[in-house]
Amino acid sequence: MMNRLGVSQSSANEDAADSTCLTFVLHGEDHTLGNALRYVIMKNPEVQFCGYSIPHPTENKVNLRIQTKGSPATDVFNKGLTDLNNVCQHVLSTFERSVRRYKEHQLTTVDQEEDMDVSL
Repeated sequence: MMNRLGVSQSSANEDAADSTCLTFVLHGEDHTLGNALRYVIMKNPEVQFCGYSIPHPTENKVNLRIQTKGSPATDVFNKGLTDLNNVCQHVLSTFERSVRRYKEHQLTTVDQEEDMDVSL
């Protein structure tokens, strides 16, 4: 999943043995994904800190920093992506169901109005 997103893991100035604190670079992304992912990851009780920054407004790049209480940050990142995807799928299916119900209701209302016109 990480490769489709254009994610690289930054290890500059970091202890290579510490997998609980990492920075992920999301290429081609902006605040939309950065803030949503930060919010979902912070809901994980294993997360001590999660924040993101946009290095420069002209760069389509998000630096996402994750620090955990013991779990590997890569696992927490992957869980965050999965959880965010599940939330998006739920919102999409709820929206589609509501649109379908609305259209069905509109069709029934039109049919009832036509029946009323015929009986007059």
